[in-house]
Amino acid sequence: MALLGAQLVITLIMVSIIQKLGNYSFARWLLCSQGLYRYLYPDNSELKSLAGVPKEKPKAKKGGKNELNGKPETFHVPRSLDIQLETAPVTALDLVHLRFYTDYIWIVDFSLYSSIVYIMSEIYTWIFHLKDEFNLSMVWCLLVVLFSFKILLSLTKQYFTSDESISERSICIVAFCVFLLVAMMVLIVDESNLEVGVDPAYDSFYENASKFLENQGLSSVGPASKLILKLSLAIWAALIGTLFTFPGLRVARMNWDSIRVYGDNKVAALLLNVNFAMPFILALMWVRPVTRHYLTVRVFSGMTEPLMTSAQFDSMRLILVIITMVLRVILMPRQLQAYLDMAQRKLDAQKKEAGRITNIELQKKIASVFYYLCVVALQYLCPVVMCANLALMYKTLGGFTWTGMDLDPVVRTMPSDSMEQFQMAWENLKMIFTTEVYRGVLGFSTWWCCFAWFISTSLGAMYQSYFRIS
Repeated sequence: MALLGAQLVITLIMVSIIQKLGNYSFARWLLCSQGLYRYLYPDNSELKSLAGVPKEKPKAKKGGKNELNGKPETFHVPRSLDIQLETAPVTALDLVHLRFYTDYIWIVDFSLYSSIVYIMSEIYTWIFHLKDEFNLSMVWCLLVVLFSFKILLSLTKQYFTSDESISERSICIVAFCVFLLVAMMVLIVDESNLEVGVDPAYDSFYENASKFLENQGLSSVGPASKLILKLSLAIWAALIGTLFTFPGLRVARMNWDSIRVYGDNKVAALLLNVNFAMPFILALMWVRPVTRHYLTVRVFSGMTEPLMTSAQFDSMRLILVIITMVLRVILMPRQLQAYLDMAQRKLDAQKKEAGRITNIELQKKIASVFYYLCVVALQYLCPVVMCANLALMYKTLGGFTWTGMDLDPVVRTMPSDSMEQFQMAWENLKMIFTTEVYRGVLGFSTWWCCFAWFISTSLGAMYQSYFRIS
């Protein structure tokens, strides 16, 4: 218990709160209490009335069955049919039947609970400055990252299991190859240009792991080579880039539609543009000559010192990641409503086409928009949730502060008890996985997620600008 201490108490309190709040959901509130409305497809009688299709009475058979044998009635209507869809507010009863609804509820609510645990842990450690306690909030953050990864993997898997997703499958394969090439190029960039910290992390890990093996009397040539490590990181980075591809394209489409709807509102348009540009700004924060050099090294005319210290720059970088996540959640209802409006836009685009369409196809075209609402919400939130929780782990395990001040707190030592063996094992792990190791692994992971998010949304913006017709 000495290694956990108050962290275990905080976790148990949050688990109890989760059990008490089982009927309340922040994720459900985001979709049902923010004024979202969906579009209702016209029924067969309305379509027949608009298209002038005569209504036929079904011929009754023995046993009361009609000639359709329970199959839906099918008829053709002109594509140019003038239809104005009715709307209805999104309710909780509408959501339970949607695809990935449980995944959406779980990841959003669990992310909220994890954030609360992290805040409580940060407040506690800021007051008492404990040294040897294991920070259980890191486990919560890691679980959020793993859950987000699992959900994105499940969404991408749909393109490889469906026979109708040949083009999407090809895009995923091409994206993996491109991101793999980019990741290998990034990993050979010098630390003086891109400060992801992979090389210092490997040097620290290699030295300490070798000493640990020697102290245990084990003969070993040391850990894996730097080439193997960077190749593994490149494969992981390519997989992340692939998982972010279609969410980025989707967010670019929603941002494009949102700006067209809210373009007259200058404040909303500004927030939407800032929200879209934040991944690019975050990716630049790790490029040393562009950001750190100008803010922490260069002294501008009329000043006697740089704008901020190196510690303040590190804190600002972390705070910007959190601001990005908060801003994305705030703008989520506007973005999702822009997606739901796609049902009417599809009909408006269809009016320009010649020919006829069956009533079943037309109704499916409208209903499918709302059917994938939770999928779109996951594509919108999971990448930024992953980035934010990696940044929280980067801050805590990397030894950074939120205030940008290098503090030397009075440390309270842990008493000796019957768990000396666990204490010794914990100290050995801390000797191998040092702050430099965490800064390298989590720094690269955080930056790459922001960079991949920026690349995918940029490609989506280019497609919306130059290739999409309607």
